[in-house]
Amino acid sequence: MMRKRDEGAPPESDALEGAPHPRATLDFFGNAAAERDLLDAYRARRLPQTWILGGPEGVGKATLAWRFARFLLAHPDPAAPDVAAAIDLSVPRDHPIVGKMNALALGDLAVLRREWNSKVKPPRPFSEIRVEDVRAATRMFHMASSSGGWRVCVVDSAEDLNRSSANALLKLIEEPPPRSLFMFVSQRPGRILPTIRSRARLLMMRPLANDEVARAISALGEPWSEFGGGIAAACGLAGGSVRRALNLLDPDRLAFERRIDGVLKNLPRVDWKGVHDIADKCGLISQIDEYETLIARCLDWLDERVREDAPVERLKPYADAWEKARGRIREAEALNLDKRALILLVFNDLAEAELSARRWPAGV
Repeated sequence: MMRKRDEGAPPESDALEGAPHPRATLDFFGNAAAERDLLDAYRARRLPQTWILGGPEGVGKATLAWRFARFLLAHPDPAAPDVAAAIDLSVPRDHPIVGKMNALALGDLAVLRREWNSKVKPPRPFSEIRVEDVRAATRMFHMASSSGGWRVCVVDSAEDLNRSSANALLKLIEEPPPRSLFMFVSQRPGRILPTIRSRARLLMMRPLANDEVARAISALGEPWSEFGGGIAAACGLAGGSVRRALNLLDPDRLAFERRIDGVLKNLPRVDWKGVHDIADKCGLISQIDEYETLIARCLDWLDERVREDAPVERLKPYADAWEKARGRIREAEALNLDKRALILLVFNDLAEAELSARRWPAGV
């Protein structure tokens, strides 16, 4: 059912398989206030050089980051008539910058994301943005702009930076070159290195209305636009997330997510048979997307609990489990360990965190 990826190119870790990459998505739905804040800041020549676009998954954070990057590269002079007359950040589809950006063929544009690791079996994205990725992607900031305009770096997502790569990026952000812009996409802005947060303007984005989600899906074209009435039903259950709605339209993805959620719902009691079934599926060479979905859902589960209105002491086991899980994932990636064993350990960590939180305040 889904559109197949180009077999000649490695998958992009910051894209949903079957849907256009956010940098190729020219339409933008919802969160008009966030778009207006960016445009107004640029037009008034009061543009912070570092931004964090925060908010839930699937609300258009990456799309807006690329949309603003495209606008700046197409209109490098904030005093230009086209900027003064702009009502949003759209750029005509036939503008030369559009095709060049889609092909990542611009010398003044960098993207930081988890790169593809072709040396492991099966090949898959690295589990984090490495320090060498930061150094390679940001080399352009140490040279003159190739076009004489802006230099832009999109980080998708900030949570994928490890401490070394975040610190390497911080050194550049502390003393940014003129006419440079850093856009961080983040579901969890609170987990970004505090020294980066303190130098950035945070722009939070809200979940979309159901009709905005529906329009965004229809704009993706085939196969998503062919679902007709099914789109409205998916939007009603998606909580304002386009990505979630797309998963609801894909019966295979939906069934797999429900299996994961079913196990998570019963914690701290662990359905080990269910966990083994999930681990076996994710351990197959062809199931990279399922593995990524599982890890994301487990981390989201922890993040949802950390956000609960409860004393810090009660939430601490979840925060500790989040750090432990991230450490296990990084270690498994670095040493090419068996994904099945990793998944079993992660679910055990989640169960222990849930049990410890429920025991509070007794702490026994």
